[in-house]
Amino acid sequence: MINIRFAFVAFLLALLAACNNKFLERYPISEVSPQTFFNSEADLELYANSFYDYLPDAELYSGDVNSDNVDPATVSNIVSGKTVVPSDAGAAGWTWSALQNINYFLENADRAKAVRTSIDHYKGLAYFFRAFFYIQKVQRFGDVPFYNKSLNEASSELYKPRDSRETVVDSILSDLDKSIAGIKPAKNVSRITRWAALALKSRFCLYEGTYRKYHTELKLTETAIPLLKTSVEASSRLMKEGGYKLYSTGKPAVDYLHLFVQENAVADEFILARVYDASQQKTHAANSTYLTSTLGAPGLTKSMVDSYLMRDGTSFTRKAGSDTKVFKSEVVGRDLRLSQTIRTPGYTRLNDTKKLAPDFTNALTGYQNIKFVMGINQDGYNSNTNDLPIFRYAEVLLNFAEAKAELGTITQADIDQSINLIRKRVSSANLALGGLMADPFLQSQYPLVSDPLILEIRRERRVELAMEGFRLADLMRWKAGALLAQPFQGMYFPSKGLFDLDGDGVDDVSLADSKPTRPKTAIQYYILKDAQRRLSGDAMGRLEAHPFLAKVFDEGKHYLFPLPVSELTLNANLVQNPGW
Repeated sequence: MINIRFAFVAFLLALLAACNNKFLERYPISEVSPQTFFNSEADLELYANSFYDYLPDAELYSGDVNSDNVDPATVSNIVSGKTVVPSDAGAAGWTWSALQNINYFLENADRAKAVRTSIDHYKGLAYFFRAFFYIQKVQRFGDVPFYNKSLNEASSELYKPRDSRETVVDSILSDLDKSIAGIKPAKNVSRITRWAALALKSRFCLYEGTYRKYHTELKLTETAIPLLKTSVEASSRLMKEGGYKLYSTGKPAVDYLHLFVQENAVADEFILARVYDASQQKTHAANSTYLTSTLGAPGLTKSMVDSYLMRDGTSFTRKAGSDTKVFKSEVVGRDLRLSQTIRTPGYTRLNDTKKLAPDFTNALTGYQNIKFVMGINQDGYNSNTNDLPIFRYAEVLLNFAEAKAELGTITQADIDQSINLIRKRVSSANLALGGLMADPFLQSQYPLVSDPLILEIRRERRVELAMEGFRLADLMRWKAGALLAQPFQGMYFPSKGLFDLDGDGVDDVSLADSKPTRPKTAIQYYILKDAQRRLSGDAMGRLEAHPFLAKVFDEGKHYLFPLPVSELTLNANLVQNPGW
């Protein structure tokens, strides 16, 4: 049975206990009802504020761990292909209490004694969150039951079958349109605005349009074009009317990094952010995640690093000997976002001057993330207070370009107002349509695509949005899940022994089969036989943190997650996803 029993009562009592104790003094618990709560605009605001808990949190800086961008100490079941059918709804993500709360609000918001525009605004927020809720469900499960009203434990609809993907998506788009029409347009980086609703529409229509285009087994290919056009329309409107721009101070070597380490979100580029404030006990753990070996040691993969172009716009992987370049050589002359995403020679922590080499205990591949990492004052567990992006303008530009490329309608002018604006921030060469040739590196990743422009836009998306949690969803919609099953590798080493990573004349790391009896304090020891780690060629090659891990990606089932056993048992109308 869908888990929505008494969801609103539990929610409302918790809300009021925290925010309005006098209410409970005046009314007995048994009399909590719409008539006693939905009376004013303040009531609407109080209720709607609770919806913000449904927005993403830690996945905004660690979501790429479930992708081919990162190789952590422990590979997730998603990446290894070892997900199993869960027994209960919570473990499966088949939970519905958030939806119950949203629907209850929509049913009762009109009771409030408030001006129409205010009621429409708060209802618009609810429509946004209902769309957001169902987007997550569709991406995870495909077909799901759609509910546009609150239910009680006696409702027969609790046992309804799943509605079709088309039905649910149409309802999502309807909710987004109501949200865009109702929400006030004023910009606010910490609150849902009309622009955030447009950004969500831009994102989801691109997702669904490309999912239908490449997942031909759905037999929905012909419906992809209207969705892609809608993504372009939403993106274009935001680009023309929103007043956003890419953050830049004219310092291409640091601007991209600094965008993600600000205490307060950059309102020019961040359309919506998760706001953190130590005084409000709202913090996150980005520093700990990337600086503490016991929290996963997530190193970027060689595939991710190879995606960065040379600064002149040419492909690194087309350079002679690119596959055997040592670290200090492979990062020279690259897209400046690389040195603002991983530790490269000369790296210093924020507000510090000490030069640091990559720490292999915190990045088993050797490529250590620095994006979202604050100064040493926030190194304690869960101490970060930098705001995190949920929607930022660069993504909208990427959505615009990709949707137009998939439609086959993109022009050089379109590229100049999207991809090339993003590249301009880091002083990289422009992308030009004329004479564009497909990169074999990209073709090997995406065999379903032959258009060199689409391939380059996918590269740009991977680089610009690195570590922001987009990669897994992108692989799923492009039908490129097989990349998860490929071996993940790290830095290249020509042999075992001591190495100077940054070329300063001082050795930084030793690759050895065992730690010496008298280790040098200034040297990191990477033990190749510890936890089955090795070099790809045994005595030389790329670091492999999990060389014997048998990963699989089943094209017939792994693009969707399984429904839980408990719900299939309780509701005979539910049907398990294919292959599970």
